Amino acid sequence: MRKGSIAASLFWLSAGWLVVALVATGFLLTDLYSRALDTALSDTLDFHVESLAGSLLETGDPQSQDIALADPRFGRPRSGWYWAIRDADGTLYNLSRSVVGIDTPDIPGPVSASGRQTAIMDDSFGTSMRVVERTVTIGPDTYEIIVTGNLSEILELVGNFRGQAFIVLGAVGVMLAMMSFIVARFAMRPVDRLSAAIESVRAGESAAVTGTYPREIAPLAEEVNELLRSNTQIIERARNQVGNLAHGLKTPIAVLRNEAGTSKGALADVVLAESDKMSTMVTTYLERARLAARTSVVGKKADAAKIMARLSRVMAKIHPDIAITLHPHEPALPWFRGDEADLEEIAGNLLDNACKWSGGQVEVRLSAEQGSAGTVLLLAIDDNGPGLSAEDAQKVLRRGVRLDEKTPGSGLGLDIVKELVDVYGGDLALKRSVLGGLLVELRLPTARQSGVTRPAT
Repeated sequence: MRKGSIAASLFWLSAGWLVVALVATGFLLTDLYSRALDTALSDTLDFHVESLAGSLLETGDPQSQDIALADPRFGRPRSGWYWAIRDADGTLYNLSRSVVGIDTPDIPGPVSASGRQTAIMDDSFGTSMRVVERTVTIGPDTYEIIVTGNLSEILELVGNFRGQAFIVLGAVGVMLAMMSFIVARFAMRPVDRLSAAIESVRAGESAAVTGTYPREIAPLAEEVNELLRSNTQIIERARNQVGNLAHGLKTPIAVLRNEAGTSKGALADVVLAESDKMSTMVTTYLERARLAARTSVVGKKADAAKIMARLSRVMAKIHPDIAITLHPHEPALPWFRGDEADLEEIAGNLLDNACKWSGGQVEVRLSAEQGSAGTVLLLAIDDNGPGLSAEDAQKVLRRGVRLDEKTPGSGLGLDIVKELVDVYGGDLALKRSVLGGLLVELRLPTARQSGVTRPAT
């Protein structure tokens, strides 16, 4: 997923929420498990206290050997499971065999209405214990029954449970993240299809956005098609209006020229000169409008390699004394994104100029180049003629400028080329060639190839 994509945003948002939710779930489950174990320990200790109290009341003698608990943990030294019976002064009367080398704990805090107290304490071995104490009265005597349970064991169980819980929740999180990724990609597939359809229109493979889309993005596809239709209509109306205006002006200008041509004098000369300028301007702007309208239509593309091969053959017949070499190109060479006739006009003018000014050798290369706006089509034409200085290279791109009046031509060729290149957003550069003459580098927008990839020519 590309950076900044909707699918990536959905994935990272859901992944972040999953991490927070699963971590919170892990701590919550651990706390619930800890509370459940502590409650179970307290209930067990209360049961043992009740058992000792019943035995004490039954025997009436706190030192009786019949007072005992069946749980074997009370017979294992340093187990954290202890019980003892003492009086209010702290005198021991009876205790479990596990109480070896330790003191019976004194539980701080108030006694409940039932005579029960509980607390968490450590024994002399550092074992954390849950302690429960209850007061039992037999006749005039009052005894304290103390029972402890090993809380360290519970804490260890809770720690093990926490580790296992986070491992399981981590695995669940990975599976949910994968599912979130799949859902995001599946949900964005219509958007990808719409993007591909728009790219197909831009590349000239179709005239409109086609396909069926969900109702959330179907209006977008319809609006794009409506925009394409509206753009085509606007261009067509503008082209017709410019054409009508130009044709409407031609007749009055022709009348002025005819009238001025039949008259003599300074006024007639001025009218004739100005009408010539007006006629030239009308023709120029009509041609520019035609070019702009033609190149603004979406969906056109042309095979540059095929066009250059055809132009090379034509120029070889027109200039039989010039050796024209068309170098091989890569099979995946992109096509020109524009009208085929425009590319023929651009390349034909450039190749014809190279043949006229060369010393007998012209080389043509086609390649793809990575630019700031993506892939562009690079057409390079070298010749071994006299070449141009940097100052002259700027001059020849002006309308009607010619550096040598002896060579046939109107001087409009390179200007027309520059006009077309600007309309397509391309770039035209004139440099010194390695052959000694002029190197013309033309960069134009590209489109994908149509059909099967052709072999290099």
